[in-house]
Amino acid sequence: MIVNAMPNGWEVIYHRAHALLAAQLAGQWRRKDAPARLYETMTAISHHDDLEKEWEEDILTEAGVPKDFTLNSNADADAGVENLAGLAKNALYRGRWVALLISMHISRLNEPRRGKSSKLDKVLDEQLQNQQRWRKELGIKKEEVDAAYAFMQWCDRLSLILCQQQLPEDERCLEISKGPEGQRYDIMQRSDNLVVVKPWPFQDNEFTVNVEACELSQVKFESSNELTKALQEAPIKVLEWTFVKS
Repeated sequence: MIVNAMPNGWEVIYHRAHALLAAQLAGQWRRKDAPARLYETMTAISHHDDLEKEWEEDILTEAGVPKDFTLNSNADADAGVENLAGLAKNALYRGRWVALLISMHISRLNEPRRGKSSKLDKVLDEQLQNQQRWRKELGIKKEEVDAAYAFMQWCDRLSLILCQQQLPEDERCLEISKGPEGQRYDIMQRSDNLVVVKPWPFQDNEFTVNVEACELSQVKFESSNELTKALQEAPIKVLEWTFVKS
């Protein structure tokens, strides 16, 4: 989960909500420049964080405060390997294209850990084999798949910038990442709070996206169960961003 400090507590955004925001952003992309199989790609984007189940995990730091996802440790190389394999397998029920992009996401996040666990290495090998087979079965070039995955990464990164409150002050620009065509994109929030992306990649000249967040007024918790209960009972607020073409 994404945890932002507030003056009187915490703002918590679930990873699946962040993924849904990423899919909203994907849906705004200029149609003539959209990656292959746009709607299936949007489905992959909206489900790429289905592995995150905050309600089943240890979501508390040693200090007793909500644990932001950036604090998760990969010290145990075998941790979560079965879940990774399950995510790849379950994605296939939505179709090979969705499974292909999610498998590529699994590879990108976990290849740096290769060699630390035989179980993980086996899952990573399976992903590479599956990706090659699915590309062949779908009759699509690797370059097109890579562009679609770059698009998925771009939307994921932009969603995280918004959810993590990373928009710079004073109308300064922040790089998002390179898009599916290799173009660099930057984001900037104007003094009137409207958001600008340069160069403009979207279909409409103005649109609004949103995500739901839980507001916690309690600062510290005794256990993950107590925090989970507090999250379930917490008031929900809707965070919105309006994008405009400058």
